[in-house]
Amino acid sequence: MKLQPIAVIFKLTLFCTATISASIVTPSALSLLPGVSAFTAQAAEQKTKRVPALREKVYSQLARAQKLADDGDVKAGLEALDSIQDRASSMNSYEIAMMHNFYGFIYYNENDLPKAIAAFEKVVAEEGIPETLRLSTTFSLAQLAMANSDYNKVITFLDQWDAINTKDKPESYYVLRAQTYYQLKDYQQGLNYITQAITLSDSEGKVPKENWLVLQRAMYYSLNQTDKVVKVLERMVKLYNKPEYWVQLAGMYGETGQEKQQLAIIEAAYQQGFLTSKSDLRQLAQVYLYNGLAYKAAIVMSKAIEAGIAEQTAKNYAFVAEAMIQAKEDAQSIKYFVKAAQLSSSGNYDQRLAQVYVNTEQYEEAADSARKALDKGNLDFESNAFVALGMAQFNLQNFDASILAFEQAQIHKKSQRLAKQWIKYVKREKIHAETLKTALL
Repeated sequence: MKLQPIAVIFKLTLFCTATISASIVTPSALSLLPGVSAFTAQAAEQKTKRVPALREKVYSQLARAQKLADDGDVKAGLEALDSIQDRASSMNSYEIAMMHNFYGFIYYNENDLPKAIAAFEKVVAEEGIPETLRLSTTFSLAQLAMANSDYNKVITFLDQWDAINTKDKPESYYVLRAQTYYQLKDYQQGLNYITQAITLSDSEGKVPKENWLVLQRAMYYSLNQTDKVVKVLERMVKLYNKPEYWVQLAGMYGETGQEKQQLAIIEAAYQQGFLTSKSDLRQLAQVYLYNGLAYKAAIVMSKAIEAGIAEQTAKNYAFVAEAMIQAKEDAQSIKYFVKAAQLSSSGNYDQRLAQVYVNTEQYEEAADSARKALDKGNLDFESNAFVALGMAQFNLQNFDASILAFEQAQIHKKSQRLAKQWIKYVKREKIHAETLKTALL
């Protein structure tokens, strides 16, 4: 069952939850803080590559600048770094790199991403630094570029990281690639990377992170691979059991023509108390209606109105009323049609009310409702109001009024044949009634 409102709600929810920014990781290069020895990484690296020494005097000056910034005096911290930079000619390559690293950290904490990126780029530009620092800083640059919405630069930094990395790629690498290609609308490329991250996680017996599946689902949806969207949502329901995933899965079952699964999943969500918004409850009511469970549809929507979840509008009351009609509960539909008619400026609901009154043999009420419908006007099918009025008047034995109403209905092509038959029938019954009356005198 493909309901347009469901599809729209699902689409909005899908792309709202695919937001990427929350997954940005604090740059790993920034872990090199005062109090954490800068010599640890250097010592490990010196086994394979000669790295200049970071002298204690320089380190203490850098640490002082960092402490000033940490204590809230960012300006003083930057000025302290500037004074160190003025003496850069006496510093070796590693010390200069560490100075820029501290600049980058302060700018990052101040949320000045362009300056932070520029500072970290200077770090990796220095030759005399540990390869571990170059590797981690390059990856951090990719993350910062992502946070700065510079997606082409993310790819550039990741390519640079690829060129120097000699170990297995972590999940975060594939996720960052995937996020970047998603933002660039290269969904197939992005899908390849996020699937690799999920596959890697699965192979290690871990549960993939929720936002990875959100991203994978968004990619499949963007590529119009709805069957794959369903598979991802089925997994998300099992892993995370969140209300929105149940609702979205129901919507996607509808979009892919799996009506029975749609009914089962949305009813299960309802029983668990997951459907609380008006859109969710209206979707449930529509699914019930589509699957021939009209009475359930009416009850769900009427309860939503009574609880103040759904608005007291003519449209909502009419939905309940029409569902009651489909459930062959004509008498129960009346109060909802009455409310719908009271809230509507057109006579359409008064017309429907007149028809229901005829069906339930409440002919005075039927005639009154038909007249109200005609007085209000703006009817979609004016002839139906005249037909209802004619039938009501006939049953009240107001034969002339009935004939007059059917003559008005006969003007409309839609009801011409029916009205003509009724006129003939009413005239015959009028003669019969008058004959019987004469005979009784």
